[in-house]
Amino acid sequence: MLLFSWPYYSVILRLITSVYQALTNQSLALSQAEYQTNAVAASSALMGWYNQTNGLFQTTDWWNAASAITTLAMLTKVNPQMEFVTKKIWNNTYYNAQKHNLYQERATPDSIGPSNSSTPGQHEPTIRSFNKHNTYHKRPVRSIREKRALLAEWVMEPKGFLNGFYDDEGWWALAWLNVYDISRNKDHLLAATDIFNDMVSTGYNATCGGIWWNKKRNYNSAISNELFLSVAAHLATRVDNKDYYVNWAKRQWDWFQKSGLINKDYNINDGLDTDCKNNDGVVWSYNQGVILGALSELSKADRNNTYPYLATAKKIALAAKSKLADKNGILHDHREPNLGNDGNQFKGVFVRNLWQLYETTQEPWMKTFLLDNAKAVWRSGRNTTTNRMGPVWSGPYYPATAATHSSALDVLVAAAGVA
Repeated sequence: MLLFSWPYYSVILRLITSVYQALTNQSLALSQAEYQTNAVAASSALMGWYNQTNGLFQTTDWWNAASAITTLAMLTKVNPQMEFVTKKIWNNTYYNAQKHNLYQERATPDSIGPSNSSTPGQHEPTIRSFNKHNTYHKRPVRSIREKRALLAEWVMEPKGFLNGFYDDEGWWALAWLNVYDISRNKDHLLAATDIFNDMVSTGYNATCGGIWWNKKRNYNSAISNELFLSVAAHLATRVDNKDYYVNWAKRQWDWFQKSGLINKDYNINDGLDTDCKNNDGVVWSYNQGVILGALSELSKADRNNTYPYLATAKKIALAAKSKLADKNGILHDHREPNLGNDGNQFKGVFVRNLWQLYETTQEPWMKTFLLDNAKAVWRSGRNTTTNRMGPVWSGPYYPATAATHSSALDVLVAAAGVA
C-alpha cells in the first residue's frame, strides 16, 4: 500500500510553487529557487515507492530506507515547509518499519567485494527481552553459550532497528538523529542511543580493532567503523552526557586513522583482510563520504582538536574527487550503472556528507562540486516525465529505483543547501 496518492502529490506541487515564490519574493538568486524546487519535485517522485504498511521503500532494501529518511530530514532542514509532508513519513516509518522483520544475507557491505573470516572479538553483549510494545529490559549475558545464541538470534531475527549488520544499524541511528533535529521527539533520540549501545555491547573490539561489520563477526569493514564513529560524534552534539560519546568517537578515530583503511592516496578501501591489512577493495564513494560527516561533527564536539579533524577530512574529500569524478567534475562509482541496490545508494551518501563538511569549512570547490552534480543529474540523469533519477548522474538516464532516486535526491538537497 502506497502512502502517497494523487491528493498528496497535489499538496507537494503546491509546496513547490510556494517555495519558488517565497524565494523569488525574497530576492534570492534564481538558481537557489530552482535547486529547492527541483529537490521538492524529486521528493514527490520518491513517494511513489513509499510503502505505508512497512514504512520502507519498494524496489530497495532495509538500510536504503534509512538513507532515504535521512535525505527527507535534510530536505526539511533546508525547506521547513516540507515538514507538513515529511513528518507523516518518518512517523509512519518509525512505528512500522521496526515491526518489519527483514531477513537478509549479504556477503560483504557492498554485496560485491571480498569477505574474510576473522576470529570473533571478546566484548560481552547484553540480553534484550522485547515485549509487544517493542521495548526491552537488559541484563548481563550469563554464559558463552547464551552469548552465541543471542548473536545468532539477532542475525536471524532482527528486532526493532537492530539486526545482524552494524552498518545497517548505523544508518538507522543517523536517520533518527537527523529526524530528531526537527521533531525534537525524544523517542527518535532514544532509538539512536539504543542502536549505539548495541554497536558497543555486541560489535566492538573486533580482531583487528574497531567494530565488526556483522554479528557473525566475519569481516572488519570500513563502512561499519565510519558509521560507528559518526553516530558517536552526532550523539555527542545532541545529548547531555556528551563526554561519553566524545570519548568513544575519539577512541574510534584514533584506531581508524592507524588501521590502514586510509591508503597512501587518502582513499578509503573497503575493509581489512584476515591479516588486519588494507584489503585493497574498491574505493566506493560512500566510504569516502561517511568519514567526512563524522569528522565534521567530531570537530564540533571536540573543539580542542578541530583543525586536525578537518584537515584530514579535506584531504580525503579532495582525494575522492580526484579518484571518482570525471573530467567535468561529475561523481561516479565503479561498475556504474550495474551497482545493485547497495551501490546505487553510495553517491548520495558521499555528497550528503561533503555538504556537511562544506558547512564546517566553507571550501569553495565543495560548493561548486555539489552544484555541478545537481545540475548534471537533473539535466541528464532524469526521466523528464516522471522526475525519477537513475544511477548515472552524468547521463544517460537508466531505469530508476528508490535507491538510485533517493541517492540523486541527496545531491539536489545538498545543492539547495549550499546555493
